[in-house]
Amino acid sequence: MTGSIPARTETDWLTMPDLVEALGQPLGRVRRLLDEHHLVGSRRDGTFKVPAVFIVDGHPLSSLHGTLIVLQDAGFDDDEAIDWLLEPEDTIGISPIDALLMGRKSEVRRVARALA
Repeated sequence: MTGSIPARTETDWLTMPDLVEALGQPLGRVRRLLDEHHLVGSRRDGTFKVPAVFIVDGHPLSSLHGTLIVLQDAGFDDDEAIDWLLEPEDTIGISPIDALLMGRKSEVRRVARALA
């Protein structure tokens, strides 16, 4: 059912201070979440940022962690993983992050595994 959710045209990005505030965690804990792949970010416009859509109710999206591991196993670097998650994916019909937000993690991970 393509087109039921509009394509994400613009992504809000969070800097490290924004992440500390959004997560309500100290900087060291936020860095650990990044190191342990519960979140992923990259340098955009010279500043390290994380897509705001990766944070849900003050926590990293729970299905993001395993999905990031699958993407890394498929050879994606952080920038490629972020771009893939945010861009519409034909086989899913929407962006992978929107599918994850809808609870479709198995489908997203199956498509990600096929990319390897």
